[in-house]
Amino acid sequence: MASVSSLGAGSGMDLEGLVKGLMKVESLPLDTLKAKVTSFNTKISALGTLSSKLSSLQTAAKALKPNLLQAPLEKFATYSASVGNGDVASATVGAGAKSGSYSLEVTQLAQAQKSRVDSADIDYSDSPLTLSFNDGRTPVTITPGSNSLTSLANAINQSDSGVKATIVTANGGQHLVLTGEEGDDNGFSVSGLGLDSNSGGNVTTTQGARNAEFTFDGVPVTNASNTVTGVLEGVTLNLKAVTTAPTTVTVTAEHGEKLQSSLEAFVKSFNDAVGSIKSLGSYDAETKKTGDLNGNRLLREAQSTLRNLVFEESPDGQTLSKLGISYQKDGTLKLDSDKLASAVANDPEAVAKFASHVGTRFNTEVDKIAGLGGRIQASTDSIKTNVRNLEKQQEALEARLVKIEARYRSQFGALDSLVANMNSTSSYLASQLSSLSK
Repeated sequence: MASVSSLGAGSGMDLEGLVKGLMKVESLPLDTLKAKVTSFNTKISALGTLSSKLSSLQTAAKALKPNLLQAPLEKFATYSASVGNGDVASATVGAGAKSGSYSLEVTQLAQAQKSRVDSADIDYSDSPLTLSFNDGRTPVTITPGSNSLTSLANAINQSDSGVKATIVTANGGQHLVLTGEEGDDNGFSVSGLGLDSNSGGNVTTTQGARNAEFTFDGVPVTNASNTVTGVLEGVTLNLKAVTTAPTTVTVTAEHGEKLQSSLEAFVKSFNDAVGSIKSLGSYDAETKKTGDLNGNRLLREAQSTLRNLVFEESPDGQTLSKLGISYQKDGTLKLDSDKLASAVANDPEAVAKFASHVGTRFNTEVDKIAGLGGRIQASTDSIKTNVRNLEKQQEALEARLVKIEARYRSQFGALDSLVANMNSTSSYLASQLSSLSK
C-alpha cells in the first residue's frame, strides 16, 4: 500500500500515523483471511505427511501378498540348488525354480572345434579367408589388413563369426590356432588364402566340435553347450565331467528368511505410520501447542482403522500373534523373530497364507484412506478449493484496501493543507496585532 512520508508536514499533526492506524483496523479482515489460508496450507501439508506414511505401509502390505497365480508359500520361497557330485556339474537357480530331486548322468561333454594353420601355408595373394559352418549359416568372409599373421588373427577376432584366433610360436615357426564355439553346429571349415579344410588339406583339425549328451531324470538330452538351461525350469546346469555313476541334482526351498524380512518391513512401516499419527494429533498441555491435525476426523479414522486391523482375526481365527507380532502399549507392533521362526518351521504354508491375508486386508483398508481417490485426497482437494476461494477474496480485499488508503490520504492531505493555511493565517494575524500594539 502507498505511503506518503510528507503527510502532516504542513499541519504538524501525525497524520501519517493516523492513516497507518486506520489501515491497520481496515486490514483486520485481510489478516483473518491470510491466517485461514496459512491454516489450510498447514493442514494440506500434514495430510500429505499422513498419506505418505500410510502409502509406505500399504507398499509393505502389498509385499506380503502373492502375485497372480502364485501360491502364498511361493511368494516367500528362496531356492537353492546343489549337485551330489560337484566334480560332474554345478547348478544355479533363478525365477521359476521348484523344489525337487533329479538324477543326472553325463555321457559326453560339449566341446568347440580347434584347427591349426601353419603360417607357411598361407597365401596372401589368394582370395580372402572364408569360414563356413556346419549349421549352414551364411559363410563369413575375412580380409586381413596386411600380409601378416597378426593382421589376419586380428581380422578374425574382430569379425562376428564366433571363431577366435591365437598365434602360437613353436618348432621354429608360427601357427594360427582357430577356436570355434561349443556344439556340433558350430563346427567350421576354412577356405581362401590358399587354405583348404578338406581331407588332406593344409588346415589340421586338432579337436572336433560336438554337443553335450546326458540323461536328466531318465530323459536323454543333447545340448550344444555345457551350460544347460531350459531342461529344468529356473535351473542352470554347468556340466564339468562325464559320470561313472548317476548323481543327484537337488533344488530346495527356504521360506523363513524372506518371511522375516517382509514382516520386519511391514512392522517398521506400521510403527512409522503410528508415530506420525501421534505427532500430527498431539497436544502439549504445558505449551498449549497442538499437532497440525489435532482433532481431525481423518486422522482419527486412520488411527482407528490400523488398530482394528491389528486385532482382526482371519476367517480361520488367526491373529497377528501367529506371525510372532505383538501389540505394544504405545500402539506399535513388535516382531518376535524366534516365535516366527518356530511357526515357519512348524507349518510354513499356514504362516505364508496368514501373512498374505494380513497384506491383503491392510492393502485394501489403507487404500480407502490414502489411495488414489481415497478420503485423504478428497479432503485435500476440498481444502485446496477453499484456499483458492480465500485467495480470490484476499486479492479483492487487497485491491479495496488500496482504494481506502488512497481515500484516507486524499482526505487527510486536504485536512493537512487546510490546517496549514489556518496556521499561516493565524501567524499573520498574530503578527499584525503585535504591530498594532506597538
